[in-house]
Amino acid sequence: MKFGGTSVANIERIRNVARHVKREVDAGHEVAVVVSAMSGKTNELVAWCTEASPMHDAREYDAVVASGEQVTSGLLAIVLQGMGIQARSWQGWQIPIKTSDAHASARIEDIDGSEIIKRFRERKEVAVIAGFQGINPETNRITTLGRGGSDTSAVAVAAAVKADRCDIYTDVDGVYTTDPRIVPKARRLDKIAFEDMLELASQGAKVLQVRSVELGMVHNMPIFVRSSFDKPEDIDPYANQPPGTLICSEEEIMESHVVTGIAFSKDEAQISVRQIEDKPGVAASIFGPLADANINVDMIVQNVSEDGKTTDLTFTVPAADYTRAKDTITAAKSKIGYARLDTATDVAKISVIGSGMRSHAGVAAQAFSALAGRNINIRAITTSEIKFSVLIDTAYTELAVRTLHTLYGLDQT
Repeated sequence: MKFGGTSVANIERIRNVARHVKREVDAGHEVAVVVSAMSGKTNELVAWCTEASPMHDAREYDAVVASGEQVTSGLLAIVLQGMGIQARSWQGWQIPIKTSDAHASARIEDIDGSEIIKRFRERKEVAVIAGFQGINPETNRITTLGRGGSDTSAVAVAAAVKADRCDIYTDVDGVYTTDPRIVPKARRLDKIAFEDMLELASQGAKVLQVRSVELGMVHNMPIFVRSSFDKPEDIDPYANQPPGTLICSEEEIMESHVVTGIAFSKDEAQISVRQIEDKPGVAASIFGPLADANINVDMIVQNVSEDGKTTDLTFTVPAADYTRAKDTITAAKSKIGYARLDTATDVAKISVIGSGMRSHAGVAAQAFSALAGRNINIRAITTSEIKFSVLIDTAYTELAVRTLHTLYGLDQT
């Protein structure tokens, strides 16, 4: 069971979480719980690090920000003990959760779940684990896994203790076909395949961290997204599937829709490098420096320039990297040899996702004609086997999402 920041925001909510845990313990389950820091706490700790020194040591940053989860895990263990449940808190290094040494964005390399399993058997003890953190065995220092890392901790711990399922409790009651705040007719999905969820998460859906879905897929660990605000007493722990969304392998989903969901991201910026000589090595001269600067390039479109002799290259980067990307290309101007640079930050990426696309032709063509019918101009397109994305002006984001949501029959009837 994993509980996010809003679910453990204060002692009252921690008591609510404890009642969810008690329900599962009373049903005879062995339970490991992973908790995030109280909502807003990590931001406060990050702000303190920046205030102390804008150029701080990443190792000390991790030591500071990992403390948020330490507090929550201790408090939840205290509340559970008060309810008569055997429980103890664990920090990442005590298990240990071994990670790489990339401080602030470490990757989990190994978890030894044997001690937790032993305590399940011998003491019926609930393990309350601080999410988001681990230890680098070489340096013996605390590491953190990047924002949203508690989801990743939870799926990795679930795999390590050979759990039947990993339940992610959050402030929404599952995964929807798109953001219900934009499309009130969005439907909650009962089940979604790992691949589809991976695309939804990486294209802008904020429900789960991408890495946690990857881990679930690798270990074939079913992930169940559910609400921590459903009353603990109202849920039947013996039910096969309480309210929520099960993320599982494609084989377990009987009926597959052509389109599963629509994601969107407004955190995009577009850069067009105009009138470059059309010769081998040009793309490398643009994308090499960007890769060296750790800037992620997403959509790439190449076409012939207006003069018919040269080529234009257009690509998108995350809005947060826009200035660095622009500066990187400008600095390499003599090597690339372009006429001018055009940029835009008022762009949004809309992605249509569904495993069913593999066996259906014309899915993207329908979208292009529906958007044209709404006078929405497409700046760039990328496609893969189970997804296609279009880049449009930000002003049309909501209209485009609603149009496509209805087009593919995702609206609730």
